Amino acid sequence: MKRYVDGFILPIPKARVSDYQTIAEAASKIWKEHGALEYWECVGDDLNSEGTRSFAEMTNASDGETVIFAWVVFESCAARDAANQEIMADPRMAELMDPENPIFDCQRMAHGGFNEIVHA
Repeated sequence: MKRYVDGFILPIPKARVSDYQTIAEAASKIWKEHGALEYWECVGDDLNSEGTRSFAEMTNASDGETVIFAWVVFESCAARDAANQEIMADPRMAELMDPENPIFDCQRMAHGGFNEIVHA
């Protein structure tokens, strides 16, 4: 059966990668409790490839920023929708965020849902 994937890309300050990782590790447990099959968060390392548009350029990341590339796998779009409702209502999510000192700007984050077409 084909799975459903939520994908994310966002710039964060290089100096806050450790802070982001701590939050992502806690968030991964919440996502999986609510139905995610897999949860991946990756930090940019080699972001400049000749002849292509880089993730840094795509997110308008500054010299002091790097890029997070993340995805979450679900059984289906319906399972994703149900999980996301529960995740956003989970009080632990609010506890992970500090509105006075956010790690990233949601306006610079890209997100989308994707149907699997190939999984090797």
